[in-house]
Amino acid sequence: MLMNQLASRYLTTRELADLLRIKERKVYELAASGEVPCSRATGKLLFPRDQVEAWLADNSSGPAVSATAVRPAVLLGSHDPLLEWAMRESRCGLAANFDSSLDGLERFASLEGLAAGLHIPDPTGDGWNLEAVRQKLDGQAVVVMEWAKRQRGLIVPAGNPAGITSLNDSEGRQLAARQPEAGSQMLFAKLLAQAGLAASEIKWTTPVRSEMDAALLVQDGSADISFGLSGVAAQLRLDFVPVMQERYDLAVDRRAWFDPPMQKLAAFCRSPAFAARAAALSGYDISGQFQVHYNSD
Repeated sequence: MLMNQLASRYLTTRELADLLRIKERKVYELAASGEVPCSRATGKLLFPRDQVEAWLADNSSGPAVSATAVRPAVLLGSHDPLLEWAMRESRCGLAANFDSSLDGLERFASLEGLAAGLHIPDPTGDGWNLEAVRQKLDGQAVVVMEWAKRQRGLIVPAGNPAGITSLNDSEGRQLAARQPEAGSQMLFAKLLAQAGLAASEIKWTTPVRSEMDAALLVQDGSADISFGLSGVAAQLRLDFVPVMQERYDLAVDRRAWFDPPMQKLAAFCRSPAFAARAAALSGYDISGQFQVHYNSD
């Protein structure tokens, strides 16, 4: 019990280094100079979470968010099946308001949640989410952590009767559309442009607001193709044509990362039950989970 309490109240040298995206040697230097709050009571360096939070807040630059503002325990942004399952199974206390990546960014910027799930392709290059985060969340204390890499492609009817093999086969087909704010719709438009195909020439359905709803249009015959996740296709026993691997990240309020809901979710994600579930779902790579890709100044 005591060890669990210590783990919840203190960060190790490695955990603090990962959060700050610095070498452990630099953490030791910060501790030795007294710049970062720490304790040596157990014979090794431990960093009190609440004091580290205050230290980070005091050293943040840019337009300040009110210190009295409280983010509700809500996870915003794009839906991910594995994440939603982990939230339930971990009993972390987080509620969900999954709509789309851009909606999540807008709501996160307005302090409507403590984290947002994103899979927004950077306009230039092959990166994910960071350009959008820098543009929208400038001045907020936010960390972008990897949740998972996901296999995305073309979901088609069981047996693939039309013989769909690539994006070029989209011409003349009915495609399940997502709302413009959805990361999958932005990504598909980018891939179509790279393939020399005009989105305006595609036959789109009326937009739907989730990966599952888009795949269900294929299942019931309302669409020929959905640009979706391998795991969703497997759940509905539809065929899947791989196109690419994308990265789904969590943009997390830096202070909220240390609070019980996010820490309870993170702890559950280190469990055998979570590893088994990720392996059972099709198309997930969790080897880089919680790797920090961006930490605001």
